[in-house]
Amino acid sequence: MTLRIGVLDQSPIGRGEDAADAIAHTTALAKRCEDLGYHRYWVAEHHASDTLASSSPEILITRLAAETNHMRIGSGGVMLSHYSPFKVAENFRLLEVLYPGRIDLGVGRAPGSDGLTAAALAYGNPLGIEYYPAKVKDLIAFVNGREPLTEAFRNLKATPKTPTAPEVWMLGSSFDSAAYAARFGLAYSHAHFIAPQPAVEALQQYRRLFAPEHLAAPYSSIGVFAVVADDPEKAEMFRRLRELQRIRRDRGQRGPPPTFEEAAAHPFTDEELEGMRSKRSRQIVGTPDEVKAGIDDLVTESGADEVIVLTITPSFEDRLRSYELLAAAYDLNA
Repeated sequence: MTLRIGVLDQSPIGRGEDAADAIAHTTALAKRCEDLGYHRYWVAEHHASDTLASSSPEILITRLAAETNHMRIGSGGVMLSHYSPFKVAENFRLLEVLYPGRIDLGVGRAPGSDGLTAAALAYGNPLGIEYYPAKVKDLIAFVNGREPLTEAFRNLKATPKTPTAPEVWMLGSSFDSAAYAARFGLAYSHAHFIAPQPAVEALQQYRRLFAPEHLAAPYSSIGVFAVVADDPEKAEMFRRLRELQRIRRDRGQRGPPPTFEEAAAHPFTDEELEGMRSKRSRQIVGTPDEVKAGIDDLVTESGADEVIVLTITPSFEDRLRSYELLAAAYDLNA
């Protein structure tokens, strides 16, 4: 059976581009990825960012689902800690009415922003992160037309009515998120590109602790950052680009991704060069055979049922080419 592979798109704003360019690229990439045989396409939620344009996945999903025909479209994810589960459920039930059988609702608990922006998103809501499990339970109930956990809301039903429901996923990068997903019987997607070290153990824990509730059996994916290049020399430059971007981020330097010229000129230490090529790295970068081997190893170790691939490069053309090469490596259209 062909491994199901999906796309996570953060709508990056390239150097010399603006948000309109980024969203146009996201739309073009979604259409092309459907043609290439990708199974699902998720858009992220980030706020107060000059480099990522996707601040409202619910709105962007509407555009992408209208531009595609059969690929699943969803959020990767909605940061539920900020919002009312009832309102999120209504948003996604309406999406399900518009595009039945194609909508994914991925939720996370990370802020997706700085503290001040998180406060503005909550706007006086006194509920802290400790209420997150209750929010998830209520959300699942509202999305599926069942009775919510919160007693005060027992008689509420989210509208519009729909015979089908969005697929609900819990997104995370920690053992806590994996445990929540297992406890509530949800599909779980682990962000290896954020937290590679616990990825394998977190997915194993998820399957071990899984309690049938929303789903009858565990189902998981692993989110990886990957760039596929036509030749080894270009792959090495992509590795250096990502490592330089990580170094700058760790130093608190924000801005557009570095250029090939900057990456070539940067004096990397031997330790940095070794780290970016090791299995401990957050990235899988290389030729088609190298990236496929890296993803296959990760799937074998983790037991994930699917893979969600995040790719960011300085140019949209290189990002598109990477997804084309990966699709060919896996023969997704077969």
